[in-house]
Amino acid sequence: MALDTSMPILVVDDYQTMIRIIRNLLKQLGFENVDDASDGSAAIEKMRDKRYGLVISDWNMEPMSGFELLQRVREEEKLAQTPFIIVTAESKTENVIAARKAGVSNYIVKPFNAQTLKTKIESVCAA
Repeated sequence: MALDTSMPILVVDDYQTMIRIIRNLLKQLGFENVDDASDGSAAIEKMRDKRYGLVISDWNMEPMSGFELLQRVREEEKLAQTPFIIVTAESKTENVIAARKAGVSNYIVKPFNAQTLKTKIESVCAA
C-alpha cells in the first residue's frame, strides 16, 4: 500500500535531539510536511489549529506525558480519529496495555530505524 507522504505529521518530544532524529527518518521516507511540539500542551494546541494525518509522540515527557496526550486527543471529538504512535524506551507490558486501552494506533520501542518507522506508519495510515 502506498503511503501519502504529503500528509502532515506532528512529532512530539521534549528532547530536541529526538525530534531531529525522527524528522530525519521521516525525511528519508519521503515525508516533508513535519511539524513538532516540545510537550503535550503545545501538541494539543497545534492539533486544534491544523489537521494532522499522524502524531508520533514520546511517552516520557513533562509536564504532560505522551500517554496523557493520547488520552486528551482521544477525548476530543475533532481529534479522536487521528492516528497516534507512541515512542518509548520502555517496553513494559503494562505500558503497552495501558496505551492500547487508551486507543494508541501503534507503539515503537527505541532504538528504531527508518524501516521500523515506515512499517509502523504503514500499519496505521495505509489506505
